[in-house]
Amino acid sequence: MRLKSLIIFILIVLIGGFVVYFKFFLNEQPKDENILSEILNPKKEEINFYWKKPNGERIGSLGNLQNFIEEQNNTLLFGMNGGMFGQDFSPQGLYIENGKILNPIDTLNGEGNFYLKPNGIFYINFDKNAFIVETKEFIQKENIQFATQSGPMLIINGKVHPEFKKGSKNINIRNGVGIIDDDKVIFAMSKNEINLYDFAEFFQKQGCKNALYLDGFVSRTYFPDENWEQIDGDFGVIIGAIKPN
Repeated sequence: MRLKSLIIFILIVLIGGFVVYFKFFLNEQPKDENILSEILNPKKEEINFYWKKPNGERIGSLGNLQNFIEEQNNTLLFGMNGGMFGQDFSPQGLYIENGKILNPIDTLNGEGNFYLKPNGIFYINFDKNAFIVETKEFIQKENIQFATQSGPMLIINGKVHPEFKKGSKNINIRNGVGIIDDDKVIFAMSKNEINLYDFAEFFQKQGCKNALYLDGFVSRTYFPDENWEQIDGDFGVIIGAIKPN
């Protein structure tokens, strides 16, 4: 009986060890101390895009967004600036909010990160599915709830954008978004200056098939769970995850 009990005990320990191994090692996303990131599931967390209040006043900062959300009796769980903007703070390129096209798609050529082709569009439909596609592949559909255009793409079909150079000295604060496992969204911002190659490689290591650059030195993130609460900034589009109270 003692031998049988010992064997059962050993099996329990081994099984427990395998469970711990698979949970905490195989399924854990790679960490980068220089990059703040949050993984959200649009089907479980409410992710919204914001630009202006109903009265037409631009929200502008993460602090203003936090106040706006609280006025609606909700809690802001996570916030990040959501794309580039013009001198008048209007979104650069396509912007859709609650199914309405508030700014048209931009397929022109130009200078700057936005026009480093391919650029792309991050969007969420009313079924709460999230997508990142190259601008040239985007198809306007009635069921798109939110969309923001930006550029360049960071990851394209699992590969780092071909124009990025490893070891590049072009460094800056950067933020972006990627899709993991076709149902999760990862938002990330560098805590310190980083080049585009290294920033893109972060998303690649997370398993993103596609990822999109959002903006640079102006970027801010509100992430109280990680004791990171930047409530300043002056933006066009802002992306926020909220919890109804």
